[in-house]
Order: sequence, then C-alpha cells, then structure tokens
Amino acid sequence: MMDPTIYKDWQIAQEAAQRLPDVEWFRERLGLLPEEIIPYGRTPKLDFMRIMDRLRDKPDGKYIEVTAITPTPLGEGKSTTSLGLIEGLGKLGKSVGGCLRQPSGGPTMNVKGTAAGGGNALLIPMTEFSLGLTGDINDISNAHNLGMAALNARMQHERNYDDEKLASIGLRRLDIDPERIEWNFVLDFCCQALRHMQIGLGPGKMDGYPMNTRANIAVSSELMAILAVARDLKDLRERIGRVVMAYDKQGNPVTAEDLEVAGAMTAWMRNTINPTLCYTVEHQPCLVHAGPFANIAIGQSSIIGDRLGLKLWDYHVTESGFAADIGFEKFWNVKCRLSGLQPHVSVVVATIRALKMHGGGPQVRPGRPLPEEYTRENLDLLEKGCANLFHHVACVRRSGIRPVVCINRFYTDTDAEVALLRRLCERENVPCALSEHWRYGGQGAEELARAVIEACEQPPEPVRFLYGLDTPLRERVERIARTVYGADGVDWSPLALEKARRFESDPRYADYCTMMVKTHLSLSHDPAWKGVPRDWRLPVRDILEYGGARFLCPMAGEISMMPGTGSDPAYRRVDVDTATGQVTGLF
Repeated sequence: MMDPTIYKDWQIAQEAAQRLPDVEWFRERLGLLPEEIIPYGRTPKLDFMRIMDRLRDKPDGKYIEVTAITPTPLGEGKSTTSLGLIEGLGKLGKSVGGCLRQPSGGPTMNVKGTAAGGGNALLIPMTEFSLGLTGDINDISNAHNLGMAALNARMQHERNYDDEKLASIGLRRLDIDPERIEWNFVLDFCCQALRHMQIGLGPGKMDGYPMNTRANIAVSSELMAILAVARDLKDLRERIGRVVMAYDKQGNPVTAEDLEVAGAMTAWMRNTINPTLCYTVEHQPCLVHAGPFANIAIGQSSIIGDRLGLKLWDYHVTESGFAADIGFEKFWNVKCRLSGLQPHVSVVVATIRALKMHGGGPQVRPGRPLPEEYTRENLDLLEKGCANLFHHVACVRRSGIRPVVCINRFYTDTDAEVALLRRLCERENVPCALSEHWRYGGQGAEELARAVIEACEQPPEPVRFLYGLDTPLRERVERIARTVYGADGVDWSPLALEKARRFESDPRYADYCTMMVKTHLSLSHDPAWKGVPRDWRLPVRDILEYGGARFLCPMAGEISMMPGTGSDPAYRRVDVDTATGQVTGLF
C-alpha cells in the first residue's frame, strides 16, 4: 500500500534524473582516470582491471552485507534498504557506495515490477536500470543460447555424418548421449509455457536433433553464476570452457571447450566483466553487476563489484537475494569463501507486515488489497512472527558476522508496533535501528547508518563456514537443512541419491561449492509454511551440475527454474509517453 501523500517512484526518479550531474562530475568525485571510464551514456561501465591494478595497494573499506527475513510475495524492501543505507551514510558525510544486482526482465514485467528500490531510496536512472541497462543479461542470454545451438547442431551432424566425413571438416565424434543433456535455452521473462519443450521436429535431417528440452529464466544461467564469482576476464574464459553441456555415452562430460564454442561464448560476454555505474537519487555511486534470484541462482552482486567498491569508497554496501536462509547462506558459504573478503556487518531487513504474516496473519496475495491485519495495529501477530526474524539473526551469528536488524518502516506501522519490535530485539541482544528511507531518503536512514558505523568500528571476525570443502555433499546439505532451515533432516529422491554418490566418489568434484535451490517464501521447501516450521524434513529431488562455476546445486521441493507470469502482471501498466519518450509504470 502506498502513502498517497508521497510522490510515486517514477516521479521521484524523473526529478532526480533531471538533477543528475554528468559522468565527468562522478569521475572526478571518485578519483577515476578518464581511461577507466567506458562510455554508455549516463550509465558508464568502469574498467575493472585498470582500476584494480592502480589501486591494488589501497586498503579496503568497510564491507556491509544486506539480507532479510523470509518475505511476503511483495518483497520487504531489501534493495530499497540498501540504497537508503547508502544515502544515510552519505548524509553522515561518509565516503560510501554499493553494488546491487541487475534486475531480470521476468519480475520487472511480472508481479514485482522494478528492483530499483522505491520512494526516496531509489536507483537512477530507473528506466535504464529496469530495462536492460548496458546489456549484461542480453549478452549472457546470447552466450548461453549459442552454446545450446552448438550442442544441438553437433548432435545433428554426428547423426548424419560418418567418422570420415566428420574428420574431413576437423571434427571428432563426441558421441553425445541424448538422455544426458545438461544444457537448455534461456529467456529473460517469466514464461511457464516453455518449461517443457520438444525441438527438432521438422521433417528433414537438417532440421536439428529431436530432443526434449526447456527454457529457464536467463538469470538462472550458469553463465550468470560464473560472472558473479569470476575474478577477471581470464578466469571467466576458463570457467566458460569448463561448462558441462552434456555427457557422452561412456559417461564422460562434454564441455563448451569440447564443442569449440567456449571462445565465442566468452566473446559475447567480454563486456560483462566490467560493472556499470549507477546512482542513488541523492547521487551516491552504486555499481550494478551480476543478477538476482537467490532461490534458483547464486543471487549475489559480483565478487568483482565488491572488490572494486571496497577500493573506491570507505563503506561498501552489497546485498544478497531474498532472506538469510537463501541469499545470506550463499554469501556466507560460497561468496565469502571464493572472494576471501571479510564482512564487517550484515543488516537483516524486517518489516512489521512480514512479521505479522509469520505470526499467523492471512495470506498476502500480489495484486490484491492487503488484509486489514497488515494495515492496523496487531501486537499479538507481530510478537508471534518475530520467531522468523530471530531465526535469521541466529543464522547470521553462526557465520561470525555481526548482525544489525533494520526495521523498514511502512507508513501504516504504529509507534506501539515499532516499540514492541525494538524491545524484542533488545531482549535478544541484537542491535536494532528504525529506518524510514522510503519516505525521507538518507535523512530517514540516519539511525540505521549510525548503527552500521558502530558495528563497523570493530575489526571483522574471520568467517566461520558451515562446512569445509572436504565435507561430503550429503553432509553439507544436511548441515544447511538443519542449521539454516531448521529441518529435522534430508530425504533424497533415488535420482538425487544416485547423483550425490557419484559426485562424492569422483575427486573432480572435491572443491565444488554447494548452491541450494529452494523457495524463498519459507524457511522450508513449502512456500505455504510460514514462521519457523517444525517437525519436517527437506526433500531433495535432483542435483544440477555447474562445471564452470564449480557448483553442485541440490534442488529442494517443486521449485521451477522458469517462473510463471501472474494474472495481473506489471507489463499491463508499462507504457511510453510518445510526446517525451519517457517510460511510465515502472514501479
């Protein structure tokens, strides 16, 4: 529900964009050299390798991560809080910036709308950010689909040609097993009709190899995961070459390198290695790099973006997708492990609306009015729902990273509800700060900014990983399920169990990270189970292999890698003012 006395997001964005200084002003403010800027209009890319080489001896700034409680389907304002915190630190005179994830066209044109924040805690230019920015997701989609085209074409030619003919054109027979295809197509929209497809059904031999396939949403591509964890262009190229696209009939992996397509895939992605520079409405810098969907992907802003931000400003804010059981767990056990970076603090975003839902409130449905329990004072629901908040706080503490709870206040929240939440946080001995950044921008986030500064004054503790890389896969998943989700254990399907045993017995997978795939709407695998579910077991039905990213991805429950478009999607309200060319409806 939007406060009618506050400007709509797009109005704020347009006014802020009109006041936006030119790129040269930001270049001088950040101390960048002219050759370190790659022009893209008002959203230039920064030449990561040039800047890191010049600043390699500069000490890193303070490292701040933003996570959240289990959200309602509407989201609880984690990106908005990240931007508000950047603005709040800026109001206090700090050198500050951040790195957020590029939004997918799926949620932007579906139920969620733009991921640019909201109100006076907004990323600008909002239209460019929401509609493709500098093309990273498009480049990833092209590289991914090129790989699929190469795989299917190779299967067709090997079916039609004998070994002598293949050798005459410089090819060796890969003998790909059509029953063990790991690759698919991607599309950056929510399209449930493409979850199951048959291709190659034309009448001729040159109409492709007939096979069952599917399309996933583009940001779930392994190539996005690779971009999030790659250290430089050389690392990106090597990882793309190791992508496992299929298996041959002897059970050996067939990689992008085997298909001789890895170089061309990297060529499509060559520009994605450099983060894009955007801004808050109060004109603090904010990088954009890598993508969303921590439930079905890594859901982290990139290691490259964080390394760069830590050199460019004194306080660097990054965010992890969804709640602490999903995004933060991957930040903790995967991203921090691979980057070697030590976070100072994790901000756990909570809303009174979501806590009431976890306390037994009625279902929250996107596109429908909120039940009155969420817009009127209800202390009983709030107190009961705080179990979900403190479960996530305990998860953060388990990592060794200091938590700070942010109460992201909505205008319908009462003073009594805020006071109760403060008392409960004090009882749990966790720092808590109220923030009204949506309504008041940086001024409304000063209390949160001060709490974060205080937490950053102490040196960061070494991250305590939940498992070592020598821990067998099934034991890792068991620890995540019990410690992070609160499950009583794990149940493996026959397929998942067969794969787990194979991965555990093969030394090639010894250093792979574990990347869980699970709903973001519950601590459990079932999105209907709210609060802190008890007496349940986590069902794992399959394991995806990401050979380039070096991830093994256990899939829990019935979650799909291609979301569906809802009955009241955002695209119904998006249009263009033909007199001015301005896009409307992106909020």
